[in-house]
Amino acid sequence: MSYCVGLGCTNPRNLDTEQFCRYCGVQLVLKDRYRPMQPIGQGGFGKTFLAVDGHIPSRPQCVIKQLCFSSSDRATFNKAVALFRQEAMRLDQLGRHPQIPTLLAHFEHDRQLYLVQELIEGLTLGNKLQQQGSYTEAQIWSLLQNLLPVLQFIHERQVIHRDIKPANIIHRQSDRLPVLIDFGIAKLFSHTQLLQTGTIIGSPEYMAPEQTRGKAHPTSDLYSLGVTCIHLLTGIPPLDMFDIVEDGWAWRDFVLPENPVSDRLSQILNRLLQGKISQRFQSAAEVLQAMQTKPPATKTLLPHSAKTQLISPHNITLLTAKTRLQSATHTQITSKDGINYTKLQEFLAKRKWKDADSETWNILCQSVNKLPGQYLYNSDINKLPCEDLQTIDQLWLKYSNGHFGFSVQSAIYRDVGDDYPSFCDRIGWPTHNPPDLDSAFNFINSSPVGHLPSRRWVGGYQWWRHAGTLAAKLEQCGGV
Repeated sequence: MSYCVGLGCTNPRNLDTEQFCRYCGVQLVLKDRYRPMQPIGQGGFGKTFLAVDGHIPSRPQCVIKQLCFSSSDRATFNKAVALFRQEAMRLDQLGRHPQIPTLLAHFEHDRQLYLVQELIEGLTLGNKLQQQGSYTEAQIWSLLQNLLPVLQFIHERQVIHRDIKPANIIHRQSDRLPVLIDFGIAKLFSHTQLLQTGTIIGSPEYMAPEQTRGKAHPTSDLYSLGVTCIHLLTGIPPLDMFDIVEDGWAWRDFVLPENPVSDRLSQILNRLLQGKISQRFQSAAEVLQAMQTKPPATKTLLPHSAKTQLISPHNITLLTAKTRLQSATHTQITSKDGINYTKLQEFLAKRKWKDADSETWNILCQSVNKLPGQYLYNSDINKLPCEDLQTIDQLWLKYSNGHFGFSVQSAIYRDVGDDYPSFCDRIGWPTHNPPDLDSAFNFINSSPVGHLPSRRWVGGYQWWRHAGTLAAKLEQCGGV
């Protein structure tokens, strides 16, 4: 099979014996040597194709990158062309490092620019994350140990990659080493250029603060590597883990109990993630040295939210809920009416708190034979089956490490003496419903203890009595 790379071709698939596209007439074999076989990717300025090299008897496979740009904006086009040519220069300059794809050719064909690179067989780290789930600490140590020398290599040659992320790191199948790809936006730097503001290029969720202002620095790559690591550890999109109130990463809030992170690795990642350049590691070599230096003792790092709760004076009254957290980890999901808890469990496991809150509402409605989205009154709370109420509570407790849950809310309500305004103040709710109720709740892990599940599902004339009614129902069911 041959694949036509002509821009705008509506039927690009051809037989592998064809020399010209049967549909648009574009020459299929580039430079009389490279035959594109199928598309494998597309970015902002280019398309990537799997191809074969017809000049070598074994017809080895390779990767072809094509500049694909149709904008009439000449300045933007010239910038895209410059970046594309820059990639060829960088790859040639970086030579044949075993963890950087080899540049095989760079040419212009039919007024289009092309790069030909070595094919790296394997999955990107992003693909592996989707297939296997969150990375373990051992996998992150291995990634750092094997990728930092590559960053050291390119930085010593005055190159900043500027787009370190899971999609640009391939786990090579042959030797299981990480291979760094896509140098299309790499930037040659010098001591004078470091202070110059340039085009803002990169992936925003992985980008260092100075890079968002157009000023890339070698430590910008280290910052992006740190973001990559916490994304792989938690499986949570990076921007969902950034606390804009504290202006820092709250990634520890998203570490699952079954996948703990040591204090030692946490310290290294936190230093990689520092917003100020001066507070980060200054080189890849410095990170490697820190990894080799063993502290006097190490300990398992609890999720940050769990640690805060254990030491906070507020939470001495939540010991009952904490006891329930221990059992919730091992309790089977049960339902009186066979309710399916799969979606709720998936949302909670991925820390998609708003989705989990909405699914909780749906389950509550289902358990009292109401339609999804209908409000529940205090009389409905009294009808909730204990099995379902306890299952909802245990799932929230388990996946928030005791930070959220109905039993947490009930313990706080009892602690403030059944005082609803004080209860709302403690868990960060408005006492009275605002016009837009959704805006009253924060669906983030750093919300106050007991903030979720929300009360969006509560209705009725005396809706504010739901906290007391729910606490009494939980007590009746054998809870707090």
